[in-house]
Amino acid sequence: MSMKIMPHHLQHPLPKPPVKKTETGKSGSPNFKNLLENNIEKQQELKISKHAEKRLIDRDIKLASDTWGEIGQKIKEAKQKGIKDSLVLTNEAAFVISAENGTVITAMHREEAASQVFTNINGAIIVND
Repeated sequence: MSMKIMPHHLQHPLPKPPVKKTETGKSGSPNFKNLLENNIEKQQELKISKHAEKRLIDRDIKLASDTWGEIGQKIKEAKQKGIKDSLVLTNEAAFVISAENGTVITAMHREEAASQVFTNINGAIIVND
């Protein structure tokens, strides 16, 4: 039985280390999604789903980074207490956030939340901002 050795150029090279790319918008500056995600992740390590991102933009919902940080901390506490999905109310907005994976699922203005029925949550967090 003969053993074949593959030419060097057909052998798989060692994997390259990951390179973090920053997406840019039309103007060449970092786009809104990256700025928002990077800022929020640095504050409290929350992720934002595409659905929630669209809601934040469409509804022009903006929170101070301190508020995002407090929400992130409360979500961590909720996860430690066994909460899977939580309704988070601030003075300005309402969010449904997965405590399991730290992801903002949806967002709306506080006034909109007053007429909503929230399902599939097992916790609530109220943040006075």
